[in-house]
Amino acid sequence: MSLNTFGHLFRVTTWGESHGPALGATVDGCPPGIEIDEAQLQHWLDRRKPGQNKFTTQRREPDAVRILSGVFEGRTTGTSVQLMIENTDQRSKDYSEIAQKFRPGHADITYFQKYGLRDYRGGGRSSARETAARVAAGGLARAALTTLLPGIEIRGYMVQMGNHGVDRARFEDAQIDANPFWCPDPQAAEDWADYLSGLRKSGESVGAIIEVVARNAPAGLGAPVYGKLDTDLAAAMMSINAVKGVEIGEGMASAALTGSQNADEIFMGETGPVYSSNHAGGILGGISTGQEIVVRFAVKPTSSILTPRKTITLSGEETEIVTKGRHDPCVGIRAVPVGEAMMACVLLDHLLLHRGQVGDAGGRIGG
Repeated sequence: MSLNTFGHLFRVTTWGESHGPALGATVDGCPPGIEIDEAQLQHWLDRRKPGQNKFTTQRREPDAVRILSGVFEGRTTGTSVQLMIENTDQRSKDYSEIAQKFRPGHADITYFQKYGLRDYRGGGRSSARETAARVAAGGLARAALTTLLPGIEIRGYMVQMGNHGVDRARFEDAQIDANPFWCPDPQAAEDWADYLSGLRKSGESVGAIIEVVARNAPAGLGAPVYGKLDTDLAAAMMSINAVKGVEIGEGMASAALTGSQNADEIFMGETGPVYSSNHAGGILGGISTGQEIVVRFAVKPTSSILTPRKTITLSGEETEIVTKGRHDPCVGIRAVPVGEAMMACVLLDHLLLHRGQVGDAGGRIGG
């Protein structure tokens, strides 16, 4: 399989399968001298790891990350950083009954049609288990961003589960880490708990919408036409398992606005331009404005459900399938730290591209 690498200067290659001995990431292009250790990376992995509450898969993985290269005496050396996470709680036997069947909604059938074989043990490379490697790489990107852009903050949270959205009038940043859904609305989090409990008991699943915001990012990241910041952000988020839609700023809702409603008016502030609103999501012409960068992505319902579904076998016979094993009733919950990691990787990549091409040559407004 090819195309396991993303990024331009900060390049991340992930490897490994859901039920293999290990998975991980090889990160090339990280600047030297960045303070990093396994404990720093583990902090971010602990936010994604399975089995932390009844609303996620009960697969028990410690997701303990090891740094195998590229770091000496607590600092990156500028060479490739190899990150490894061992799998310790595989139950491949849970998938033995589906070895000859294709699971509806999964990549089983397309992987087989493309490669002529498939790893049916949890989906192999198509499994959301792969995202652990992204979160580890994202932790490294965060450390580099903190060094190069002090004050930058990346925050993800869930804004919708199924048909149930948050009330932004009740938005509380402190609530995001206080409930299992990364939900900024305490009332919505309470309602979602009851809703998802019912779905989980019935063997069903549901989708979600995640919002990721980067604060205090500088203006000037991204390039016109094919190097747009929003192009790479959209590709990064869409590459996450089960993501079926991505939008920047107002996104699809901008189609219902008039030009006067959508265009963010510009004023002169004490330290530079300020905007009346942020319908653009912090990006104009593919280049960051200095406002909050806002990305949302939609995660489909988990396709591994106990409800019988019609399918076909490898020999072409029609049959039914029930997917057993340990699965997330709402995979969007654990997608929040993954979205944050992808935002961090893209922003660092574009910061390095910007410094390499432009340096300090950017235009200054207001003297």
